Amino acid sequence: MEKAEKKLELITKYFSDFSPVQVEQFNALDELYKDWNSKINVISRKDMDSLYEKHVLHSLSIAAAFEFVDGTSVVDLGTGGGFPGIPLAIFFPNVKFHLIDSIGKKIKVVDAVAEAIGLKNVTTRHSRIEDIKDKRFDFVVSRAVAPLKDLWRWSKPLLKKTALEGNQHPGLVCLKGGDLAAEISESGCKPRVMQVYDIFKEDFFRDKYMLYVRV
Repeated sequence: MEKAEKKLELITKYFSDFSPVQVEQFNALDELYKDWNSKINVISRKDMDSLYEKHVLHSLSIAAAFEFVDGTSVVDLGTGGGFPGIPLAIFFPNVKFHLIDSIGKKIKVVDAVAEAIGLKNVTTRHSRIEDIKDKRFDFVVSRAVAPLKDLWRWSKPLLKKTALEGNQHPGLVCLKGGDLAAEISESGCKPRVMQVYDIFKEDFFRDKYMLYVRV
């Protein structure tokens, strides 16, 4: 556990005021993902030693930019092993997160991690996002899943149309890397583009971006 706590310093460098429960939950991710990754490859094996930087902190860039109010509903499109959904659900315990992936074994890992750390605000579904017809959400979040054009086409029908408390507007928040000019142009969207390196001064984030497309 001491090793995980050392890694957690990367998170507490940028965030404070975690409850003891949240600290325990973040700490537990290290061993849980190592264990599951030895059975099911949900995270690149070379990334396991940088789980907190490349996966947890990266996911929390959304929390640094958006203050989801209590009761907000968020769907994580193509959650994979649970990113950004699991770290965000720890950060926002009073926000409802619905994690979706088309690969059943990844949802199995997400369910096991959420149960192991006692997350009560996470539900999951083994499904393609296009097949979700019965729910509407305040936000869609996603990390490196598909081109923006497709993400917005899938997200738009799932998003509520009314403004939220604090004048936040429902929309898509996606994490991406590299040169996005062509992708944004092809999407027909006009996203707000934020550089993650402006939030977290770690070299890994120099070419990482957060895009927000509001309804």
